[in-house]
Amino acid sequence: MSITSAIVLFAVLWFLTFFVVLPIRFQSQAEAGSVVPGTPPSAPSTEMVGRKARLTTLIAAGLWCVLAGVIVSGWITVQDFDWFHRMGPGGGWYGNQPD
Repeated sequence: MSITSAIVLFAVLWFLTFFVVLPIRFQSQAEAGSVVPGTPPSAPSTEMVGRKARLTTLIAAGLWCVLAGVIVSGWITVQDFDWFHRMGPGGGWYGNQPD
């Protein structure tokens, strides 16, 4: 895995984890009972984005270590996902292509 692939994998995992963590323990202003004038009632009542970003970074780093380890070790390869046998034993993306 190249450094670019590693960074892209981490970025994808980070944003995926962030969108999963973001609604956890969310309380809207309407639920809290104090809606600030000029804001929608569904706006968050407290700021927790920084703490959720740190939590997301920790979770994404752990997931990245596991996935990068699996990819680098070769335990799962692209050919494992070749369910329709389009790559073939010597063809496809990895073999010698006819001229």
